[in-house]
Amino acid sequence: MCGRYAASASQALLVETFEVDHLVAHPGLPPLAPRFNIAPTDPVPVVMDRRDKESTEVVRMLARPRWGLVPSWSKDAAGAARMINARSETVADKPAFRKAFTSRRCLVPADGYYEWYSVQQPALPSGRAPKPLKQPFWIHPNHRDGEPDLMVMAGLYEFWRNRSLPEDAEGAWLTTRTIITTTATDELGHIHDRMPMQVRRADWDFWLDPALSDPLAVHDLLHAPGPDEMTAWAVSKAVGNIRNDSPELTEPIAAAEQEALL
Repeated sequence: MCGRYAASASQALLVETFEVDHLVAHPGLPPLAPRFNIAPTDPVPVVMDRRDKESTEVVRMLARPRWGLVPSWSKDAAGAARMINARSETVADKPAFRKAFTSRRCLVPADGYYEWYSVQQPALPSGRAPKPLKQPFWIHPNHRDGEPDLMVMAGLYEFWRNRSLPEDAEGAWLTTRTIITTTATDELGHIHDRMPMQVRRADWDFWLDPALSDPLAVHDLLHAPGPDEMTAWAVSKAVGNIRNDSPELTEPIAAAEQEALL
């Protein structure tokens, strides 16, 4: 799964990189700022294409939906934290994601993401196996020709209506999103068995196109990065506390400590 990541690109860089036409207003949120420990339920930037109701033209937007998808048919938003990821193997069929997969796809820009590797400990004097230690790793893209210096994750978004409030009331509508994951490849699978799927630059327009609804064609746009595309190193356990949010979280621990882990 992907449960923590970093996204430090400025609004100006995101607008330029993704050729954004419109910035979605979020009156209750502070200005966009670099984040290095994004957790479920956090509002973070995504890029989406939406058809304007008046002109009917497709407009590229930069929005900040909450992480953890709430299906439109949900009775409440309580289960959002359980839907931070959608498995690529079932995303086209699972009711929670099926409609969004065919019409509400987004790009989730990131610097990289964190995963926790279970380090087995020596047996206790009693002979009992101790609880494994969880060592966080920072996983991020290498430079790739033709691609931005970002990890562009494949996402889905959804709109949920709080029917206990008038339609035009503040908080009546909630926009949420999820990240599509797949089986991790080679070395990355040694750290954790799942990883986020990405969308290559050449496929951005197709992925975002709300008119593209064929599940097979959509699925073909998903990219599982090979081991040569990503780099991973162990980082401080401080990332486990969501109150910690600084660039230092992505810095590697000492080389000797890293070698002892893997």
